[in-house]
Amino acid sequence: MKDYAAFLSERFGGKVQKLAVNAGFTCPNRDGTVGRGGCTYCTNAAFNPSYCDARLSVAEQLERGKAFFARKYRSMRYLAYFQAYSNTHAPVETLRAMHDEALAVDGVVGIVIATRPDCLPDDVVDYLLELSQRTVLIVELGVESSHDETLKLINRCHDWATVRDAVDRLTRCGITVGVHLILGLPGETEEMMEATVSEIAALPVSLIKFHQMQVLRGTRLAAQYERHEVELAQWTAGQYAALCARLLKLIPPHMVVERFVSQSPPSMLIAPRWNLKPGEWTELLNKKIEEI
Repeated sequence: MKDYAAFLSERFGGKVQKLAVNAGFTCPNRDGTVGRGGCTYCTNAAFNPSYCDARLSVAEQLERGKAFFARKYRSMRYLAYFQAYSNTHAPVETLRAMHDEALAVDGVVGIVIATRPDCLPDDVVDYLLELSQRTVLIVELGVESSHDETLKLINRCHDWATVRDAVDRLTRCGITVGVHLILGLPGETEEMMEATVSEIAALPVSLIKFHQMQVLRGTRLAAQYERHEVELAQWTAGQYAALCARLLKLIPPHMVVERFVSQSPPSMLIAPRWNLKPGEWTELLNKKIEEI
């Protein structure tokens, strides 16, 4: 299995670091476009790096990110990662101005855009094709599950057919597509998760990013969890690693897995609390892969 760092290194001929940007976007299931309240599990504060601040310009955030990583690396190139919420949920003129600002920052050699499959109207896809002809572009789609009943339960406000359509329209333009999947969503069995991965494996997707379902303070899911209104998997770290090892068998060799676990600030995390360092997780996963 080729890892994400190797994928980027091959594409750029050396090490590249993603720098997250909070450009002040919202989501269509938050602002009333398709719904209200957002996804039941979501709070952007759980994954927003310290150098991200929507009150700052795109360039200022990227310069802060460069300074943050300069302590680790002497020489580095960067991808501007538009991460917070749905980063195509705006007029094309707004998107173009933000991306132009990012690409003008010294050392930035590409753009990564996290968005939803229902935030890709034709004019935005046309613009993304244009952008991909100017620089390296990766579009990451929040998919989470292939099961419409789950998507409805977590208030995604789109269905699986929308995901397939978005992947098709982007890849027909030659745009590199990644997907985000959550393992352990309310009510899902491991067989349902395997079915989702099999569905993704049949699509022209280049990158997959998994993370475990995390219950975070202040979310609607946290309230549901505390009132025992939803059923969530109660995996140990070992059980989750064993699931990931099995899922790897379903992923075609050309697809790159960016990650399997996500880390949130301990003060925000209700469950699961595994307290594993990245190296410990990798060792555990490799052990489970060897056992299969």
